[in-house]
Amino acid sequence: MVTTIDPYSGTMASADNSQVIDVVDSEFQSLDIVDVESSGFQRGGFELVNGPSKTKLFVELAPYPNVETVKYFALRQVEEYGWDFTQYSCLVKLWERESNWRWNALNKSSGAYGIPQSLPASKMASAGSDWQTNPETQIRWGLRYIDGRYKSPCAALAHSDEHNWY
Repeated sequence: MVTTIDPYSGTMASADNSQVIDVVDSEFQSLDIVDVESSGFQRGGFELVNGPSKTKLFVELAPYPNVETVKYFALRQVEEYGWDFTQYSCLVKLWERESNWRWNALNKSSGAYGIPQSLPASKMASAGSDWQTNPETQIRWGLRYIDGRYKSPCAALAHSDEHNWY
């Protein structure tokens, strides 16, 4: 049973008091409900398949960032590595999980710091002396780390998803 309420008038309709219309013509529309999980259909993203267990992770395509944001700077850096927009989308998901893109994010239990959650935090000094306050320096360091260790943001995200760290 379904009950609906018109948000403007407050009028309520339910299956109990709905008008029944007899179908005279034998041709009418029908609705088939298909399990999205089994059809493999996902909207606005892609599946990242990882490892021998073929673990699947759905990654939404990141919105295109505004020019004046650190995410825009990150996109430009991703492009300099020769990676495509799917890699940028993986990076967005990874760093939203790690720091929510906050340059001053601090994990009190581990000491990991910044957008990429460097551990120890002082490793980011290799990218610039302003590593504690400059998100661009942190992004440069984070992408160099990802490239050196995982070869791509999607590989880093897959590792993070499987091990809860990258």
